[in-house]
Amino acid sequence: MSTLTESAPGYRAGRTLPFGVELVRQLKRRRTMAMGGVLAALPFVLIVAFAIGGTPGSDEDGGGGGSRLNLMDTATASGANFAAVCLFVSAGFLLVVPVALFCGDTVASEASWSSLRYLLAAPVPRSRLLWSKLAVALSMSLAAMVLLPVVGLLAGTAAYGWGPLALPTGGSLATSDAVPRLVIVIGYIFVSQLVTAGLAFWLSTKTDAPLGAVGGAVGLTIIGNVLDQVTALGDWRDFLPAHWQFAWADALQPQLEWTGMLKGSAVSVTYALVLFALAFRHFSRKDIVS
Repeated sequence: MSTLTESAPGYRAGRTLPFGVELVRQLKRRRTMAMGGVLAALPFVLIVAFAIGGTPGSDEDGGGGGSRLNLMDTATASGANFAAVCLFVSAGFLLVVPVALFCGDTVASEASWSSLRYLLAAPVPRSRLLWSKLAVALSMSLAAMVLLPVVGLLAGTAAYGWGPLALPTGGSLATSDAVPRLVIVIGYIFVSQLVTAGLAFWLSTKTDAPLGAVGGAVGLTIIGNVLDQVTALGDWRDFLPAHWQFAWADALQPQLEWTGMLKGSAVSVTYALVLFALAFRHFSRKDIVS
């Protein structure tokens, strides 16, 4: 079969299931539109919440909850601050959902629709199918992480004005430096979420139930966050991706500090590469019956 296919005139394995075709397919799905709508709506929900509840940091505790609370205190200082707060409130869980959804729904959805075997019979090589779907899933995950702060920046600027980025530790960054710092934050959050992407993608190759892959990745990510709160683990927590999920706060300092983000990136990329390799290894040997 493969010999006949490879000798067929015009057949090129690298041209099967093009990135653009798969991207358009995924963009047209209802879950993609729904997820995009939720992320785009969050900044407006926060603006309404601040309008009803008052200016952040005006509560009785005087904003004494540490740097994270102080970041919330600066939410209405400028559009750039509001975008940073949108990332802060969503990085721990909300942004995990689109990553798990886009990466966990890749192969498993095709199996649940009984279309996976037809794609392979087209024929699309297994490795080509996985690479195409993984590239699209990661691209959509990155787009989701860009969409939220972009909408937040636009909505925040309209609501609170354009100005310097007020830093949690005091002082501010000029508007010309604020956007590059936010880009660094987005890039780090994306890298830190590669572990969730790897979990979801690996589970997607092992099950025919998309919800199982998505839910499993979200659940394991939550377990990692819980373990990071167990201080008795001591230095072992340094090997948990969740331990570094807010290392991007170092980008919101007068002097940009890379140490925490580099350590967190190393941990996340290492786990992700192992999980992606397991996904490819398992799928290459899997009997496709659906």
